[in-house]
Amino acid sequence: MIAYLDGTLAYKDPAQAIIDIAGVGYEVKISLTTFGKLPAEGQKAKVYTYQHIKEDANTLYGFLDPSEKALFMLLIGVSGIGPGTGIVMVSSMGVGEIREAIVNENVRAIQSIKGVGPKTAQRVILELRDKLRKDELLAKAGVDTVPLARQHNTRRTEALQALVTLGFARAAAEKTLDQISQKHGGELSVEELIKFALKSN
Repeated sequence: MIAYLDGTLAYKDPAQAIIDIAGVGYEVKISLTTFGKLPAEGQKAKVYTYQHIKEDANTLYGFLDPSEKALFMLLIGVSGIGPGTGIVMVSSMGVGEIREAIVNENVRAIQSIKGVGPKTAQRVILELRDKLRKDELLAKAGVDTVPLARQHNTRRTEALQALVTLGFARAAAEKTLDQISQKHGGELSVEELIKFALKSN
């Protein structure tokens, strides 16, 4: 298994990054938190990875913070949560927010994440609350937002691309983004647009 990648950040968008190591580009699916913390393209970057192998795919999931990877690993250990849902969960809420929701048995907060129904939310809490209460290695982390000095339509395009990568139908994603813009205005960052979309029904 590939535990981490340490190389040059060749490319990044809100859903994925490419890390160049000795001329080989490794495509890594990333969370919004990791996207917000990655350096500029062309700079050195180290991401901690989880390698998911199945018959028709070999996918890397990457995290800048080891505590985010640790939480992701706990989440995908819960029955009914695969890596795709896991990355949506850590993109929708920060490590500290998810940890707090689980420890405080806040089913509503967990259920607000796209793709997580009431039964799955309850299962997450039931299986992980005691582990998280005992695990002091998972440091509480806030949600970082990176201001983007770009025009609204560019942010919307990036958000749309990320949502489609995360499994949204393009038409549904476009409609959701339009509704978010009408409700919250056009000054939201890419991360904020995606977070609102992931939490919308």
